[in-house]
Amino acid sequence: MTARRLVETPEGVRIAVELADVGTRAVALLVDLIVIFCGVAATVLFATWVFAVAFGSELATALGMLAFFFFRGPYFLFFELRWRGQTPGKRLLGLRVVDRRGGALSASGLAARNLMREVEVFLPLSLLANVGTGDPMFLAALVWAGVFALLPMFNRDHLRLGDMIGGTWVIAVPPLALGEDLTARDPASEYRFVKAQLDRYGIAELQVLEQVLRGSKETAAGRETRREVAKRICRRIGADEPIDRRGVDAFLAAYYAALREHLERLALFGERRADKRATAGGSVENPR
Repeated sequence: MTARRLVETPEGVRIAVELADVGTRAVALLVDLIVIFCGVAATVLFATWVFAVAFGSELATALGMLAFFFFRGPYFLFFELRWRGQTPGKRLLGLRVVDRRGGALSASGLAARNLMREVEVFLPLSLLANVGTGDPMFLAALVWAGVFALLPMFNRDHLRLGDMIGGTWVIAVPPLALGEDLTARDPASEYRFVKAQLDRYGIAELQVLEQVLRGSKETAAGRETRREVAKRICRRIGADEPIDRRGVDAFLAAYYAALREHLERLALFGERRADKRATAGGSVENPR
């Protein structure tokens, strides 16, 4: 059964998200581990060969494991910061890490959740790989790994220990191609926006607006969400609020198309605006 939760954005809008299931998360982790192994294989093999000749095979093995440790730690943190909560594995499986409070992902939260992976996954697996089956530590490591592997199945939000400490969820984000209704601008549209109005928001808000536009128009909750989002945008950019449902939908679609075009134009000149806190100030004019 799909688990859905509500995340409240900094704008005060509640967005429904679908929590990722344990199996999909496990496959995403496996993909990331394969990428890590492939990425360091040549380097580790070369270093192992060099150190084996100079210092012996045991030291070479230890150095190879150390190299793997120093690569896998930054790997997850780098991609989740760079790709806004996604690694290659998560991107392939359509998953994303999000903040449970609805804010932007923090480096400290992502660092905490990824450091805990050492405790949850890599330390017990290292013990299992390095002790014999008759050793008491083998059974202890097996139980250790099992407890943390099963933990997401026994809490309602599918949280592993790292998510609990980092304050994050892993959600399912099915790949969606932007429809023509979201990107095509109607030449006859009554809504026009000046640069100062488009400078009020960034990429994060654009993505939230896309989710709102893709939400249901037929339910009362969906209509109320759209109306509330339109009011908040109008107050922020200094525009008149649309009155009827048709006007709300037209305003949101027009602002989405204009904001997306504006941000893409800025990106061509090397300016990337992550969210509204990174946008430029300036006076606000009403749309003509």
